[in-house]
Amino acid sequence: MTEKESATENLISDAMATPSPAKSMGEPGITPLSPSHIQQEDTDQVPSGPSFVVVVAIDFGTTSSGYAYAFTKEPECIHTMRRWEGGDPGVSNQKTPTTILLTPDRKFHSFGYAARDFYHDLDPSESKQWLYLEKFKMKLHTTANLSTETDIQAANGKRVKALDIFAYALAFFKEQALKELSDQTGGDFDNNDVRWVITVPAIWKMPAKQFMREAAYKSGLVTRDNPEQLIIALEPEAASIYCRKLRLHQMIDLGTRTTQNGHSPTDNVGGQMTPAKEHGRRNRQSRTFMVENVIGELWSELEEGDRYVVVDCGGGTVDLTVHQIRLPEGHLKELYKASGGPYGSIGIDYEFEKLLCKIFGQDFVDQFKVKRPAAWVDLMIAFESRKRAAAPDRTNPLNINLPFSFIDYYKKFRGHSVEHALRKSNVDFVKWSSQGMLRMNPDAMNALFKPTIDHIIQHLNELFERPEVSNIKFLFLVGGFAESPLLQQAVQVMLQGRSRIIIPHDVGLTIL
Repeated sequence: MTEKESATENLISDAMATPSPAKSMGEPGITPLSPSHIQQEDTDQVPSGPSFVVVVAIDFGTTSSGYAYAFTKEPECIHTMRRWEGGDPGVSNQKTPTTILLTPDRKFHSFGYAARDFYHDLDPSESKQWLYLEKFKMKLHTTANLSTETDIQAANGKRVKALDIFAYALAFFKEQALKELSDQTGGDFDNNDVRWVITVPAIWKMPAKQFMREAAYKSGLVTRDNPEQLIIALEPEAASIYCRKLRLHQMIDLGTRTTQNGHSPTDNVGGQMTPAKEHGRRNRQSRTFMVENVIGELWSELEEGDRYVVVDCGGGTVDLTVHQIRLPEGHLKELYKASGGPYGSIGIDYEFEKLLCKIFGQDFVDQFKVKRPAAWVDLMIAFESRKRAAAPDRTNPLNINLPFSFIDYYKKFRGHSVEHALRKSNVDFVKWSSQGMLRMNPDAMNALFKPTIDHIIQHLNELFERPEVSNIKFLFLVGGFAESPLLQQAVQVMLQGRSRIIIPHDVGLTIL
């Protein structure tokens, strides 16, 4: 290890003892996590940095990722990234899966849908040599002694440095964003004109946040000579800032809508209230939103001292922040430190894997993941699509396609069929379909959600029992997992009408 690498590792290890700038700065908004702020927290002056032409914010998620940007001359005009190719036909994707593919010689190949689709099309004998990684973000939270040498495991069982993987991902977003900005402006866009923002979970400790900054340096997103070019922002605090700008027709109020089979017959609350004006347009396949530089209409209902909670429900974590309105300027006061836990939607995937182990055996599932890694990815993609269809009032079964290689490999491994395994497993709520699918009744799917949702509700209950979190007027549910009708219902039952539950439509915009 070189002297420079050793110093970097020490920086990450020592970061645990460094106070969070978000707390030391005394302002609960999006606070830059950068060396200059840490060094000058005892002074009143913050050095004026270089001027930037555009701000690009990267939402680096556990399950999916994306970016948005705004030119500094038009800060209210927010552009979301171009539509991603891949995914379900006919579906416009604001984000792309957080998946990365390396060649057999460990060189970057592709990211997102491109990585997933290419890996899917590889011959089984070839796929064993390629390194496919997904849902790797949580490694930064779960690793006790995080360092630049920390490694993560690819689908084929091989291990690779985590710092390299995160750097590859950030370099990919840098390339995509700069290309789009160049197309917008009609010339080569200079990276020095970009201020970058990366959002991270509030529950991450300082070493994880510093690790993300090190990955940004390695990727070329920013340089060590200009650390102010990068802001590390807390995800729920960014969401809180966005919620202040909400217009009534951008929200769903769970207290006023009715549901049919777990889904709302309307998309917003505008039918009951006069919608405000918002301008949207398409430009070069990207989406542009005009967010007026005033306090949103929802804030007209808030008075001095009113309190609200933002619950950011992502793939890996759930983060909560509690803020209080301070008038007349509309400043926010942080009432309780950001909290949460690893209660994201990937917990449901783990429960599904446990169910497969119960039916087919832990030894088979472990072996199948190593011997047929691409087929395992296909199986989890099939489960993901049906997971999104789970709802409290659903009555018809959910069918999950089993890859042919799963059925074939199981017969070779055990000497009998998948159908035989289901009959012998005593798992009554999962049946076999002759069309090659597992048929799960709705209660079985809901049961997979229960452990994760129970964790979230327990944390919310504990939070609401604190005296500083009493009399909450609004609870904002944001993030991809917030779209789950099962989670929405559980939060409604827990609150029992004590607070209004608001769900922004464009949850992807919480990154700005």
